[in-house]
Formats: sequence, structure tokens, C-alpha cells
Amino acid sequence: MKTIKLIEVKSEIGAGTRGSSLGIDAIKIAALDFGSSYFRKHKPVEVPNENRLLLEPVVHDYAKRIKGVLTVCDRVAKEVSKTYSDHRNFPIILAGDHSSAIGTVTGIKMAFPQKRLGLIWIDAHADFHSPYTTPSGNMHGMTLAALLGEDNMEQAVNKPDEETIEYWNKLKNLGGICPKVLYSDVVFIALRDLEAQEDSIIKKHKMRSFNLLEIRRKAVERIAIESLNYLDQCELIYISFDVDSMDSNISKGTGTPAPNGISEKEAGNLVYYLLRNRKVCCLEMVEINPTLDKENLMAENAFEILYKATNQITNDF
Repeated sequence: MKTIKLIEVKSEIGAGTRGSSLGIDAIKIAALDFGSSYFRKHKPVEVPNENRLLLEPVVHDYAKRIKGVLTVCDRVAKEVSKTYSDHRNFPIILAGDHSSAIGTVTGIKMAFPQKRLGLIWIDAHADFHSPYTTPSGNMHGMTLAALLGEDNMEQAVNKPDEETIEYWNKLKNLGGICPKVLYSDVVFIALRDLEAQEDSIIKKHKMRSFNLLEIRRKAVERIAIESLNYLDQCELIYISFDVDSMDSNISKGTGTPAPNGISEKEAGNLVYYLLRNRKVCCLEMVEINPTLDKENLMAENAFEILYKATNQITNDF
């Protein structure tokens, strides 16, 4: 049986909208409203954040607060890596903005440097920008590019300064591993809101992506099976769940909602079916922003998904 190890990352410096650092506490409130003892049973470890940087001027326009993101991701990587010192542990990361995933994936690779890692990216966005292509400078939109060591110079529109480039290279090489994942070992689910620069990378490398039409035609259990089969060559699989993968009618409580997403039931079932595979070694949930929500609905949906996922991990492994 696996033991759940909760890791909290209340960092939001990678986001463009304020409030995602409050998402974890919102999930805890949702748990209380459901009468659940979840957070008493699974006591979390909190990674220190750098949210104080939000009060300071932005120094790097094409990679906002990148120094702080690097610091936080380094802390996350060490905490995640440490979790695997006991093979029975299964880390679940609850995080503010999606840049935390750079640290999470780094931590997995630090613990298992020789193992091939697959990523299942359940997200409305590809997060495939770099400082050379970003339209916003927000680091949560560069997560996957950092993990794959992708600059996308062919599509460059920005000229970041030398210090930005230095920090970007450090972020790509975090943990002394770059790239951490191969293009062929990434699966997108519910991807729909992306810029031309990101689309060009996905098409160039013929990356696998399940859109809403395919999800509805096949149903989520089949999507889970096909995703896992696609990553069959991988020895470990990490699941990254951004709540904006759900439709904007549901996902109001997130910084970058997008229409034509999956339902909360589909999201819960998808994660549940994916977690049946024993190669899955980590689950991360990000971008819940209760300041944009009504009646804590997003956090309630997120907690239900978290609860269902946890039961699957602890019962089946």
C-alpha cells in the first residue's frame, strides 16, 4: 500500500493574476465543508515561498520573478526527491501557480536519474513559452519549455537581457539534468488555448494531444488507456492537473479559464483511471484561485478530485 505524502507550494510568483497562493487553504476549507478529515489524516509539508517578491518591482520583463521561481523550484525539487527515500511514498503536490511543476519533475528525476519519465499534462495551456517567445513574461507559461530545455529561437520575438538568459539556463538545468523529459514522452489532455509559437513546437515534434472532441467521442477511460499506452516506453509517469483543464463555466476560480474544457466529473474520472497504472509516481494539482470564485466552487471540485485520486492510490497500490 502506498502512503500519501502531501507537499504544499503556496507560491504564486509565476502567475499573472494574484490569488493562487490561497488555493490550498481553499481546498482545506472545502474539505471541512464536506466534513472530511483528509488534512488531518494526510498532514502536509509546506515548501517556503517567495511571494514577498510580489511587493517588489519586476526586474526581468520577459521572465517575471524568475530568480524567485528558481529558488522555489529548487526547494520543491529537494522535497519531492526526499519523499522517494521510502519507496512506499506517493507525493501529491498542491501548488499555487504551475511553475512549481519545474521543481516537481526535477525532484522525480533527481530521485530516479536513470529512469525515463513520462508527463501527462492535463491543462488548457501548453506552457511552452520561453523568455524569447512569451507575450506576458509570466513564468507559469514557461514550465514545459523549461523541462524540455526548449528556447524556440525559431519563433523568437523578444530579446531578453543577459541576466534573464542566465537564470533561464539555470532553471532549464535545475538538478543538473536537461532535458528532463523527451518530446515523445509528453501527452496533452484538454489542451486548447495556445499561441502560434507553442503550436509550432507541438506540430514540429508531433506531440500527442487529446482535444475535447476526441475526449467526448472516446470517453475519459479510453483516453486514460491510450495516454498510458502511448507512454508505455516510460518507466515512471507524472500527472500534472491544472484546474483550467475544466470548462470555464466550471473553472471560474482560476487565473486563466478557457471555454470548451472537460467537466468536473470527466476530470475526476480521468485522474482516477490514470492512477490505476503503477508507473504513475506523482500527482500535482495547480492554479486554484478562490479570489476569482463564488462560494469556493473550484476548490470544492478540486477536493473531490483529490479525494477520489487519493482513494485510488491508497487502495490499489
